Amino acid sequence: MSSNTLLKVQPWELKIPLKLGKQSSCCMQLTNKTDQNVAFKVKTTTPKKYFVSPKKGIVLPGSTCSVTVTMQAQKRIPSDYNCKDKFLIQSVVVNNDVSKEDINPEMFDKESGKVVEFKLRVVHVTVNPPSPVPEEEEEEDISKSSVFLEEKAQCSSLFDDALPMILKLAEENNCAVEKNLKLRRELDLLIEERARHRKGFSFMLVVIIAILSILFGCFIKTR
Repeated sequence: MSSNTLLKVQPWELKIPLKLGKQSSCCMQLTNKTDQNVAFKVKTTTPKKYFVSPKKGIVLPGSTCSVTVTMQAQKRIPSDYNCKDKFLIQSVVVNNDVSKEDINPEMFDKESGKVVEFKLRVVHVTVNPPSPVPEEEEEEDISKSSVFLEEKAQCSSLFDDALPMILKLAEENNCAVEKNLKLRRELDLLIEERARHRKGFSFMLVVIIAILSILFGCFIKTR
């Protein structure tokens, strides 16, 4: 096993898109070529520049583990696009009862003679490289951005100050709506009650007129 790698690493080099002001990512595949569990650890020559997930782990026999490498946003793009960053994949055979939490630096001690290493170089792939910006224009853009952020902060402050008044007006509006609905309900009840009174009065009037007609008819007959 010492003459060959425990893990098949793909690709052979990490091609990471180089974008100004934006993070870029790429993936590598680690495939276990053995019939034993293999622990791995990923190192880089520039740890502050890259984020690796996962940095360590265990690959079961015949299985594959994906590792994502994310390059932090770069403020400047080098004129020659030349990158000297490198990654180192260290691997070692471990017992079946060893978990990811059990992985420690002592497992990858080179003096043990059991550690197999694989090196990858980083290649920056540029996508539509930007044209050089004059310093005056760059300063003007920065100034505009500062003004925009300042105005945004002022607007946010004004909104915070006005928020209590807005909430108070909204509450008063809700109260006015509720009072209006209550008055409308009371008015409808009065209209219904008045209609019932009118109906009762009309019926009584008909009865009285009928009685008077009967009495008047009887009076005429007696004459």
